[in-house]
Amino acid sequence: MFLRCTSRKKDGKEHRYWNVVENRRVSGGRVVQRQVLYLGEINDSQREAWRKTIEVFEDGLPSARTMALFPEDRPVEIDDDEVVTVRLKEVELRRPRQWGACWLACTLYEHLGLDAFWSERLPPSRKGTRWDLTLKALCCYRLIDPGSEWRMHRHWYETSAMADLLGAGFELVEIHKLYACLDKLLIQKRALFDHLTRRWQDLFNTKFDVLLYDLTSTYFESDPPFPEDDKRTHGYSRDKRSDCVQVVIALIVTLEGFPLAYDVMAGNTADNTTLRGFLHKIEEQYGKAERVWVMDRGIPTEAILEEMRTSDPPVTYLVGTPKGRLTRYEKALTDLPWHKVRDGVDVKLLPQDHEVYVLARSEDRVHKERSMRKRQLKRLWKRLHELKEMELTRDELLLKLGAARSQSPSAWRLVEITVPEGDAAFRFSLRKDRMRKVRRREGRYLLRTNLAGRDPAEMWEFYTQLVHVEEAFKDLKGDLALRPIHHQKEARIEAHIFVAFMAYTLNVTLRRRLRDLAPGLTTRSVLEKFKTVQMIDVHLPTTDGRRVIMSRYTQPEPELEILLKRLRLCFPKQPPPRMTVNAPT
Repeated sequence: MFLRCTSRKKDGKEHRYWNVVENRRVSGGRVVQRQVLYLGEINDSQREAWRKTIEVFEDGLPSARTMALFPEDRPVEIDDDEVVTVRLKEVELRRPRQWGACWLACTLYEHLGLDAFWSERLPPSRKGTRWDLTLKALCCYRLIDPGSEWRMHRHWYETSAMADLLGAGFELVEIHKLYACLDKLLIQKRALFDHLTRRWQDLFNTKFDVLLYDLTSTYFESDPPFPEDDKRTHGYSRDKRSDCVQVVIALIVTLEGFPLAYDVMAGNTADNTTLRGFLHKIEEQYGKAERVWVMDRGIPTEAILEEMRTSDPPVTYLVGTPKGRLTRYEKALTDLPWHKVRDGVDVKLLPQDHEVYVLARSEDRVHKERSMRKRQLKRLWKRLHELKEMELTRDELLLKLGAARSQSPSAWRLVEITVPEGDAAFRFSLRKDRMRKVRRREGRYLLRTNLAGRDPAEMWEFYTQLVHVEEAFKDLKGDLALRPIHHQKEARIEAHIFVAFMAYTLNVTLRRRLRDLAPGLTTRSVLEKFKTVQMIDVHLPTTDGRRVIMSRYTQPEPELEILLKRLRLCFPKQPPPRMTVNAPT
């Protein structure tokens, strides 16, 4: 990189503008120049140019001073304390740091009104600690480049421009303050979600009449024993890590993916014991209303569904059912006609005891499940032929059959295997009756609901939107790196999850804006684009031994400028320069 001067004549006078540029080699061996930073005009010796001054914050002074900067290579005809001559040949670029994604995260934070919300609830400490800014830094860190609090303290904060954007220094991320900030959050969880629901209604006219409910688990790579009432316990692991202790996270989101509430429960909590508490929690927090609860099978029990039907007013639900229940109603459903709800999707409706059973058939799902079944069956069939050619003892054969079963569990149920005993040979054959039954049920869902008289297409759409809960869990465990969780205290573990959900609210808000203004882009790809904008400190030594420091963010690429226009965003003005009393060594 180097300093380039561009001269222009305006009103009969010469003006010089300064830029930091870099050389880039392109095809054909040519070298082109790319503008990195624009520094603006540094005055020449004309008296009129002196009027073009800048505001400079000088070390040790509370307010800005008005100064005029002149290059060393031109004579200065004005003798004034506010005239500063700079050595342009000795310009230095220091401390590059990531600015663009930090600015975008702070902008989303402000759009959700979280600055005002937390400034009221996290006032400065007696020693002046700004807990609200510490939380903002934690939340933006979790969205942009998630990791441990220790990594944020030792590395990330200093390599980002969060200090410039927050107007605060390293005192925000002292490690003990990061942990102490977590201790202040959980009491505000309910108030936060009340605030967010109102804000999403104002921004996107979001509706909360259909609620999607699901659960997941997250594990800890730590060993018991823990205190007796600790939530970290062994249980059914959705991450296939039954060797680790875990907690269960229950989440409610809207059809657009906005989280309405969540809870952290013990790792051995059964899915079908969680719904009753959430029904009461939502009614207590948001009042009784006509809401549709959409859930997957295994969450509600028959007793809970009965309570929902008989409550005043009745609570409506749409829930998936195990495919085994299809056997009970298969004969009655066979005689009913299919109704086309959209291309590739047909349904049948069967009223039964204050409920309606909905059998849905999706051609896309048929092709997907059929290809999965064929792939598994082909792999298992090939392995069985290999085992038949081997000379194995009965015990060795049983071990290898067990391994084959674990690799192809669905296909295993379609094969009948005879294990050799005595003189009998190892044999296997396809169970054609089960194959016909499986083919008949591929791509079909049996749903049950107490939504009488609703459009079948609408009910199908409701159920398919459960993918939004799965996306939320995927974002939390993937992009937002909910784990590994390094905390040992249970309260801080829940606070860590709380910060991750705050970051998810920024994530889903950005995704909603992208859907309206820049469809086709993901939140992660947008953050990566904004990360290309860096902030650099330009040091301009002066002839009197001082140093003018101009912090400047780099010129955005053309495609990022287009994205900014599409999102209706605009970068702020460059920060004002500052001046050191003595040049640093």
